[in-house]
Amino acid sequence: MRFKPFFLIGLILLLCGFYTPTYKLAKLKYNGGGDWYANRTALPNLIDFCNKNLQTNFVAQESIVEVGSPEIFNYPFVYLTGHGNVVFSNAEASNLRKYLIGGGFLHIDDNYGLDKFIRREMKKVFPELAFAELPANHVLYNQKFKFPNGLPKIHEHDGKRPQGFALIWEGRIVCYYTYECDLGNGWEDYGTYPDDSQDKRANALKMGANLIQYALTQ
Repeated sequence: MRFKPFFLIGLILLLCGFYTPTYKLAKLKYNGGGDWYANRTALPNLIDFCNKNLQTNFVAQESIVEVGSPEIFNYPFVYLTGHGNVVFSNAEASNLRKYLIGGGFLHIDDNYGLDKFIRREMKKVFPELAFAELPANHVLYNQKFKFPNGLPKIHEHDGKRPQGFALIWEGRIVCYYTYECDLGNGWEDYGTYPDDSQDKRANALKMGANLIQYALTQ
């Protein structure tokens, strides 16, 4: 049986907790010119929400990790966002594949304009896999917080419905991709986007918490 260190760490973290924060979430830094650094307040706010509502004990601030860095294996959950071009070298794609197959989890959050680039690059990582939309009754949408209609709509762009796609490796979701949703916008400080209400922000944080809970315990 393949050892899944992130699964075991996740169980310890969620069920037992630590008194001293020693566990971090990371934002993925990539090449290509896209703004990988977007949504600057998103992860710290999600971390705070999870620590309060899931009894996790994450370090308050996010880390930054590069796609090809061996440091990526230190993080059970990595977040990728942006608006523009994304480019993975062959070595970076190989490193990301090893990370995901080994128990890691990648959340890709299209901040608008990312779709055509990230689909191309994830084909370098998993040429044998294709993104599949998760149904509204998937367990991911039924963690601590219930979303009977599936992925919530947080930020409007083109009037399209929100969609949550997954790459599934040997029965495990290794990558979850949120499209036409903008979860990360909803995680940011309230008032960053004047048209986004408190209710939308609450839904975004709850959905993010579900994603963290699912990623660490699936």
